[in-house]
Parts: sequence; C-alpha cells; structure tokens
Amino acid sequence: MCGKKIEFSKKVDLKKKALRKLFFRIEKDKKSGEISDLEQKVLDEGMVYVQMRLPVDKITKNFEDKLKEKIENNIFKAKIREATEKDLQTIVDIYNKSWLTSNTPFRPIEKQTMKKIFEDQETKFLIARVYGIDGAFVILDFEGDNNEYGVIAGLGVIPRFQRRGLGTVIGLAAWNYFKNKGVKELRCEVYKGNNISYNFIKGLRFEEFGSKIYRKEDFEIEDTDS
Repeated sequence: MCGKKIEFSKKVDLKKKALRKLFFRIEKDKKSGEISDLEQKVLDEGMVYVQMRLPVDKITKNFEDKLKEKIENNIFKAKIREATEKDLQTIVDIYNKSWLTSNTPFRPIEKQTMKKIFEDQETKFLIARVYGIDGAFVILDFEGDNNEYGVIAGLGVIPRFQRRGLGTVIGLAAWNYFKNKGVKELRCEVYKGNNISYNFIKGLRFEEFGSKIYRKEDFEIEDTDS
C-alpha cells in the first residue's frame, strides 16, 4: 500500500511539474544568446505564485446570475466543449496568442508539449467558441486524496476577447464541471507579477491562502522523448 502511495505521489508531482513547465518557459534569445532581465531575476530568485481558493458552496446561483448579467452584453452564446486530441493545435494557438499580453516569462510552445499534459486521464481541457472562433481554453485538474480539490491549472483567452467576458464564461464552465464532479473547493495559482490574471480571479471571489516560490528545478522534468 505504501509503495502505491509513493508511486501515485511521484506521478502527481511529475504532472504538476509538467503543468508548471507549460506556463513557464525560459529560453535564450536565438539572436543575442541572452535572456531578459525578468527571466534572469526569476532564475536567480525564483517565481512567487499566489495560491487562491474558492469553496464551491460560495458559488451561489445568485452570484452566477450576476456574472452572467454582467457579461451578457459583451459575450453571449459561447459554446463550450471538452477538447479532444484533434483540438491540441487549436489549444496551442490560443495559448501562444493569449500569453503574449501577460507579464509572465513566456516562449511559444509546441503541440507535443501540450500533448503530454492532455494524455493524463484526470486532466481535462475545455474550449470556448464564440462568433465562430475558438477563443479561450481552460485546463482542469484534481488534487487531494479523494480528488476533492478542483484545480484550474491554466486559462488563456486570445487578445481580441480579453476583458470582454470570455474568460468569465469559460470560468463558469469550469465551475459547473467541478461541481458535477463533487469537488469541495476550487484552487489555482497566479504568478505574483501577473496583475491582470490576479484581478480577474479575485473578481470571481477567489481568496488568497498562501504563496509558493518555485525555482528552476521545480519546472524541470526528464525529457521522455529522447
């Protein structure tokens, strides 16, 4: 039994590292051979992530209705679907476009990188399509001995739909997904310098409950492709 627990914990840790690696990619500029001052600071001091949570019982119908009313004039009739492997390139494209506007160390990712996350059976991707365009995605995961915590592991919205309510739409879809799975609490982590994402999540009633410093080794996983 103990061996199974250790094996499961190792698997979970590898998955967390893979998810963090997805949203933290530091590479040298191909022309100058150097990295930015922000990226160098991260390598030297680590990245501070604010941990945030929202108990499911606080997601009342009244609050959901207020959010829907607030965004109704901007984004409506968005269609949410659970992604399949055929959607991986779409997710990669949304990711690469959406993170260009964030204050987080960023480099474009490739389809194979996203596939490693997608292949975990407990990790789900939702995509929001509006006006005939796939404009946002969210990565959902679980934590806890009984999967009692629903984790929003990543959320991206392409620039043309940012601050227009599509992030809230797919956030509501994530809530409903987790509530149907019986989770007790939603959780996420936000890079301390990413004020846009932090304010968005605060607007969804998430509250801080701690912080973590991740260093370079926390993002490093063995390359199984080589």
